[in-house]
Order: sequence, then structure tokens, then C-alpha cells
Amino acid sequence: MTTHRDEKQLANQIGAMLRKVRTEKHLSLQELADQSSVSTLTLGNIERGEANPSLAVIWKIANALRIPISSLLQEAEEIVVSRSHTGSRVYSPGEVCLLEPMFDDRVYGPVEVHRAFLKPNSTYSPGEHQTGVVEYVTVMKGDVTVLIEGQSTQLATYDAVKFEADVEHAYVNNTNEEAVLHFVMTYSK
Repeated sequence: MTTHRDEKQLANQIGAMLRKVRTEKHLSLQELADQSSVSTLTLGNIERGEANPSLAVIWKIANALRIPISSLLQEAEEIVVSRSHTGSRVYSPGEVCLLEPMFDDRVYGPVEVHRAFLKPNSTYSPGEHQTGVVEYVTVMKGDVTVLIEGQSTQLATYDAVKFEADVEHAYVNNTNEEAVLHFVMTYSK
């Protein structure tokens, strides 16, 4: 049986997630109201935890935000830890680079964070990303050459580079040691 406290906690949880997603998507309450057919008054009440929306209203909001309904129902975690070599793992062709998505439980976000392990004497060429993607790459261990449209940039441990990633680019490890990279990719609206 759901108690009043449980209902209030759920309302606060939904409100906090709605506010988080809406602001990450750079939407005003009015813009979301226009897209969802849910009034700004109702949206404001939901965000403040003053309303416990029906499933129909949650569906309208989730559809307007283009997120799974479960995203609004998930409890926000204050602290999330991503441990190396746990969770999802993706290998590049030829398995020269192991990519580990970090904090990949929010499919709606405009940011992706990955750690990557580049084998010795190898090249990882991810190809062009969609327009609007910006990559921020920090070398956490080793020496890596980053090729961006044929331009070569040498990075040592803790050096970083930022570039628009809708162009040909590659990461080259010419050493005999594994290189570790930290990727942050941002996506425009």
C-alpha cells in the first residue's frame, strides 16, 4: 500500500528529474508546455513536487522530451561511481581500442563520457561524428598523437584537446605501452 509519504517522495522524484531533463535540453516551461500539451502551471507544480501527475501526463511529457518514460520515474542518484573495466565495453574494429561508456544510464543527455584503452603501436579511427558533436579528449596515461583532418597534435599524459568531431580524426599510440584516454562528447540540440 502506498502511503502519503511515498506519494510525496515519488512526486518530488518525478519533479526533480523533469527539471533536470528540461534544463539539460535547454527548454523553458513554456516551450515544454507547447510541445507536450501540458500547461505551464501543471509542469511547474510537477517540478516543485506539488503535483503527482497521472500516467497520461507523464507520457505526454516524456514524449515531448523524447525520453523513455522510465527516465522520469528513476530516482536521481546523488553519487554515481563508474569503475574501470565494469559495465558496458565496446571494441573498435581489430580490437585496438576498448571503449567503456561511463554514466550511460541517461539516454536523453547531451553529453557522453567514455574511458578508452588504446593498445600499443595502434591507431583508432572512429570516423566522422554527426554535425554538432564536440570531443574533449584527455590523455590519462601515455603519449598519443591525435590526427584531425590530417593535422597532427602530440599529447602527453594529462594533455587535452577539444575539436568539432564531424571531421575525419584518429588516435595513434606509437609507444610500446597501452594509452588511456578520457573522452567527453557533447551534442548540440
